Amino acid sequence: MQSTDGTCRVILNPAAGHGYGARVEPKLRQGLEAARIAYEMVRTDGPWHAAELAERACADGCEMIIAAGGDGTVNEIINGLMKASQGTGRRRLGIIPAGSGSDFATGIGLPTDLHEACGQIASGRTMTVDVGRVTVPGQEPRYFGNVVGVGFDGAVLVETLKMKRLRGLALYLPAVLKTIFMNFKAPRMTIEYDGEKMEKPAMLVSIANGFREGGGFLIAPDAKPDDGLFDVVIADEVSQLTMLGLLPHFLRGTHIGLDPITIVQATDVKVSSPDGLIAHVDGEVLCMSAPSIRCDMLPGALEVCGWCADPASAA
Repeated sequence: MQSTDGTCRVILNPAAGHGYGARVEPKLRQGLEAARIAYEMVRTDGPWHAAELAERACADGCEMIIAAGGDGTVNEIINGLMKASQGTGRRRLGIIPAGSGSDFATGIGLPTDLHEACGQIASGRTMTVDVGRVTVPGQEPRYFGNVVGVGFDGAVLVETLKMKRLRGLALYLPAVLKTIFMNFKAPRMTIEYDGEKMEKPAMLVSIANGFREGGGFLIAPDAKPDDGLFDVVIADEVSQLTMLGLLPHFLRGTHIGLDPITIVQATDVKVSSPDGLIAHVDGEVLCMSAPSIRCDMLPGALEVCGWCADPASAA
């Protein structure tokens, strides 16, 4: 086990997982102490405070920042780290999952149990992962570790915000079903990637660095966070009945090769639409009606502590 000798700062989001972050704080402290991690803990008090705290931790010379929260908290901290390093990353990030989905953490093999996660961080193992950058007209560029979901995915995220106290699939599955039965209309999209182009009405375009989203949907089952490539999942416009039939496939990751689904790999992706695009980034609202969204890849931009060689064993 390694001690951080006071150079570790834990950023806890008490609102993560609809208050789950606050409820597990005592257990989190026990886990950190059991793992002999010397730490200072700070708590967020609102949106984007985690990004500000991460920047401050870098300025204070902290060698490692631990995110205790969900995908949104991790996303903010990644943004703080990238801003502090002017887009080059290279600060060490630890993650203790305490949110609604924790898909990024699961996708890189981190355990969901708090004590096990602390032990993994203390082990000293690290993994260098890619970071995506997403740009929407009129907004500052934003970094992400897991996925940008355009279209149906974005509409589902908006529905989850209306639900209280649920986590994981218990939160996302009802939101998916509700969005299907709301008769979500596929926008007309132009999808450009690494010099290629397609135009079609599409239900969703998921630009994935990780393989999982929504607390358990294997949206891009072959995606790897360290291969320098996005896996871009495109679902054509289909009927409500077909969407319901596809749902079990997305849960199992068996939608690859099915007729309505196209998957390509790319380092630069742009999606545009005259209908306006709704999208999420790492489980947080990105835009509600954007004319275009562009994602580009920053290979090896982040060092994550506590990774497991077999992500499936930690899921």
